[in-house]
Amino acid sequence: MRLNEYAKYDATGLASLVRAGEVTPVELTRLARQAHDEVNPLINAVIEFYEDAETVAGEDAGPFNGVPFLRKDSGASEAGRLQENGSRLYKGHRSDTDSFFFRRARDAGLRTIGRTALPEFGQGLSESILNGITSNPWNLERSAGGSSAGAAAAVAAGIVPIAHGSDGGGSIRFPASWCGLIGLNPSRGRISGGPNNQDRWLGLSRTFVLCRTVRDMAVALDVFSGPHPGDPFIIVQPNRPYVEELSQPSGTLRVGVARKTWGTLDPTPEVLHAVESVASLLEEMGHVLIDIAPPFEAEELTKIMLGVSDLGASSLEIAARALGRTISADTLEPVNLKLYERGQGQSLSASEDLNEMIRRVRLRVGEAIDSYDILLTPTAPIVALQNRGNYWTESKYSLGNPTISAEQYMQAGYELGEYTGVFNITGQPAVSLPLAQTVDGLPIGIQIAGRFGDETTLVRIARDLEEAIPWAKRRPRVFAGSAE
Repeated sequence: MRLNEYAKYDATGLASLVRAGEVTPVELTRLARQAHDEVNPLINAVIEFYEDAETVAGEDAGPFNGVPFLRKDSGASEAGRLQENGSRLYKGHRSDTDSFFFRRARDAGLRTIGRTALPEFGQGLSESILNGITSNPWNLERSAGGSSAGAAAAVAAGIVPIAHGSDGGGSIRFPASWCGLIGLNPSRGRISGGPNNQDRWLGLSRTFVLCRTVRDMAVALDVFSGPHPGDPFIIVQPNRPYVEELSQPSGTLRVGVARKTWGTLDPTPEVLHAVESVASLLEEMGHVLIDIAPPFEAEELTKIMLGVSDLGASSLEIAARALGRTISADTLEPVNLKLYERGQGQSLSASEDLNEMIRRVRLRVGEAIDSYDILLTPTAPIVALQNRGNYWTESKYSLGNPTISAEQYMQAGYELGEYTGVFNITGQPAVSLPLAQTVDGLPIGIQIAGRFGDETTLVRIARDLEEAIPWAKRRPRVFAGSAE
């Protein structure tokens, strides 16, 4: 198999070739390394390609048998492997935990062959002092998003067809939107965070993948879904495997359409046009469209995100002691140092206040959207931003900016995540689909959110939209094998 052949397949397609005996898992790993060597110097998505990648564990069976896979350097972990969280504080740290997520990955036949870049602790866009800037394969002068930026750039550029990501406010969907991929944030409780992160960030953060095709998304749901002992609750389970939903009708849906801003940053005309086009298509399919007003107040989400950050101050202190380091400007980026100092000054009632804010927003949003089967919104109000210099110290979105306060930084972050963060709070599933592009070819993601626990409807409607607006043949400027 040639590199340009490897790069065009999705994960399901590569696994079928392995089952047919047309290619071996080792050959696929070697092709992934070849792809990495060709494109990663341009995009800086993969921060470590394992030296022992050709011998990593993976079942010789399963729906993703032999498929190369990458791990975001935060969240779900592999025992014995480096996990540095994009931070100098954790430099050289190796995890002693084998997450349920990666046990399931191996059982499904995936071969995890390396780590991808992220901003420090998953805050902000695709840059860090530790690992530098991750560029967007569609335009190297643009950002790949955050925080699963390395994963998104690696998949978009053809290094692997599928990669691990995590989402605490849009961190899977946002880079999926900017890099032209599918990015699903599952319902709270759908994917176990065990054994040590069952309800991370008070349930706001979830783990899943970024991929290129709806069938890969459906298969990944089957692979990674399901409860484990110690999970805080067991979510309603699907009636059949998600991959079987690809052949089931969608029915007639009530669709709430967001045609106005849900925050402080108005969507660009091209983003709004994309929403209108998809809305018209859904109406042509027979679905019922109703405009929906913003179901919450913008400042509520900023307060919640600040509150979650505040609670993380003590965990950073514990980590610093365990690693024999001190928290300072030498170990934390400027804004994260300010967030840490802010968290140190919070009262003992901060956790109770935060939980009450989350409860109120969850109730208000739940009541406002209860009559809709799905919601249609932009994923992000704007397309990929410009990267600036070697480190983006002058941007209000940058952890490296020494001039902005913790509060200003969180407010700026909410501007970009005004359509995504609310569903982390409510726990509903939401997927970004690569349904549009700008006139100069930059991807525009459109978000479809579903009822709590109803990934089934998202799989079906995503299939319908993929068939109506095929995106599989779109290729970024930087794509493995293009030189051939």
